[in-house]
Amino acid sequence: MRPLPIKRALVLAAVLTISLPPAPVGAAAQAPFPQKAGRLAVTSCPEPAISSGGIPRTREYLQAVVTCLDTSWRAYFRKAGRTFGKPVVRYYEEPADRVCGGDWPAQAAAFYCVERRTLVFPLTGPWIENRTDLYPLKVAAHEYGHHVQRLMGVGLPKTRESAARRRYELQADCLAGAFLGSVWGSLGRTGQDWTALVEATRASGDDFDGVRSHGKGAGRARWLERGYQAGSPAACDTWSAPAGRVA
Repeated sequence: MRPLPIKRALVLAAVLTISLPPAPVGAAAQAPFPQKAGRLAVTSCPEPAISSGGIPRTREYLQAVVTCLDTSWRAYFRKAGRTFGKPVVRYYEEPADRVCGGDWPAQAAAFYCVERRTLVFPLTGPWIENRTDLYPLKVAAHEYGHHVQRLMGVGLPKTRESAARRRYELQADCLAGAFLGSVWGSLGRTGQDWTALVEATRASGDDFDGVRSHGKGAGRARWLERGYQAGSPAACDTWSAPAGRVA
């Protein structure tokens, strides 16, 4: 089955984080990934089908992806000499009125509740239903990247539409790319699949929804590819990048 039209689907699937703690001041506080920890270790992460025989398997798909993310990041934290803890994960058949102590974010697909260290995954919606591309895996890896930032002490800026917020979100894109690179060999995907994901990421930028929160599409695609090519979270230092690279 072909995926949903990209541009409209991804505008609706803008990922958000909620429950904002104070953010540390200064780039140094926001770039905690040590060079000595190196790349994410190559791990196996066979990608299950999102649907089988016309039956949605989105929960099973996401559970498998989260297990892979747990394994990969646990090993990285061990190398970095930092304490790892798995996130809480909540699955919803449909968006709820309330989540994580607040209102469900409008037009949100997956998101991360910072204070409760909780990943929230709706099992329906254009971001995941009937898709055959890698976009759902990338969204899950991006939101898990926010959990990694939380554990590493990278604070979420309070102001949604700000340069600091874009640096925060683009770093999560880069971390997602590093994870995808570490499991790529086990996904059974092709170079065309990667190109399609980069273009889908480009289509999910601020250019399309008018909210200056996650970075323009070109920047999102650039940081995703940077993480994928480098494989090391240390390459994801958006905080010291020139303003033009995080627009």
